[in-house]
Formats: sequence, C-alpha cells, structure tokens
Amino acid sequence: MQIQISGQHIQITPALRERVELQIGRFERLFDNITGLDVVLSVDKNEHKASGTLHCSGTRLHADGIARLEDDNKNDTLYTAIDAMVGKLADQLRKHKEKLKDHHNSEVREARAAT
Repeated sequence: MQIQISGQHIQITPALRERVELQIGRFERLFDNITGLDVVLSVDKNEHKASGTLHCSGTRLHADGIARLEDDNKNDTLYTAIDAMVGKLADQLRKHKEKLKDHHNSEVREARAAT
C-alpha cells in the first residue's frame, strides 16, 4: 500500500508520520485490496484537520477528522483529528466490505437450480 502524507501550513514531523502509519495498520486487517492512502494534515487558526482518501479496488473512500483548538487540550489536537479520520475511514471500509460480500446461501441456490 502506498502512503502519501502531506501538510498544509504544517511541517510533517516523524512523530506525525509514525502516528498515521501506526493507525492505518488496522486497514490492512480489515480489507486486502487497498492500493493507497493519501493523507493531508492542515492547521488553521482554531482547527486542526486530517483528511484521508483511501484507494480500494473499485472505489475511493474519503473522510475528514477535525479537532477544535480548546484551552484544556492544546497539545494533542492534531493527533485527535488523525484518530477521528482513521475511525471514520475504518467504518466506511467495513461498510464497503459488507456490500461486496455475497449474503445469499450458495447451498440453497444450488438446490434450487437442481430442482
């Protein structure tokens, strides 16, 4: 899987890169046909944002994670945005995988075809 991490108004530090790579390890457990992931981290005045586009076979999934800058937790807002984005992408990936799954019982189908 190709991972591209870029930043707007922010320098991508090794800690941020490691956090994204650690979190996306759960995608590989969920679905096998993932070709790439594009992540854009941005910092505005009062908001930290992580946008991710997951490229799968047959579709692209996109999610945003937003964390507002508050006085009580100024240190981990970008990490919170990354976690929110990864959680949303994981939910979308589970839903996409469920749509691809054949829910019909093949034994019943074969029995109906035989009669």
